[in-house]
Amino acid sequence: MQNRSHTHLVLIPSYNPGPKALETVSDARQFWCPVWVVVDGSTDGTTESLKHLAAGDSGLRVIVLAKNQGKGAAVLQGMKVAMTEGYTHILTMDSDGQHPAALIPSFMRASEHEPGAMILGNPIFDATAPSLRVKGRQLSNGWAHLETLWSGIGDSLFGFRVYPIDPLVRIMQKTRWMRRFDFDPEAAVRLSWAGVGTINLPAPVRYLTPAEGGVSHFNYWRDNALLTWMHTRLVLGFLLRFPWLLAKRLRNMRSSRQAG
Repeated sequence: MQNRSHTHLVLIPSYNPGPKALETVSDARQFWCPVWVVVDGSTDGTTESLKHLAAGDSGLRVIVLAKNQGKGAAVLQGMKVAMTEGYTHILTMDSDGQHPAALIPSFMRASEHEPGAMILGNPIFDATAPSLRVKGRQLSNGWAHLETLWSGIGDSLFGFRVYPIDPLVRIMQKTRWMRRFDFDPEAAVRLSWAGVGTINLPAPVRYLTPAEGGVSHFNYWRDNALLTWMHTRLVLGFLLRFPWLLAKRLRNMRSSRQAG
């Protein structure tokens, strides 16, 4: 069991994750304290199981939202509560068992060493990864690279990452977007625009079969339409910021050459 951190917490948004949620949360607790779960209007019976688990564990908190609002909305709600209690950073991970709980300490250490940066997981796929999903994220990543002028975002969609809370909350409070499946890529792009640096660390990802307890809420048409609209917004924002982003990119390249 890890010592309790007073600055960094694990935040797990959860919507109808199935029985894998209890294993995911328990695994996270083996490697970090505290762990918070934001139940986003789940109707699959996992809410009571998570509450029961938290009743016997002072390092685990369960926050329950009355109705489903989306991943980004759940993360925002958790961050607002965390800010009031003095936390400065969150590590987000999915509740369905896809993300590697064993890497929580190393990601948190990277954040503690560079508190002004976001620590992004760079996914390592195995044979279980659906080809269509992998190719689709390559397209989304290409747009994110363009929108930030290749500022260092390794993967825009992988949700295992550490965010500094304050700049992300300020960004989210200024927009009505970033509340659902568009949260992870838009958060990375907008934080990059705000000057938050990026550290990419490798992380394996598992796509569980239904027999293994895997649950997916990904809807190909709905979620790709959401991502298309998101990148349309971000490209427009990029065009408005282009002179500033280009000047910043050139400064960074010049500094890198001088340092070399």
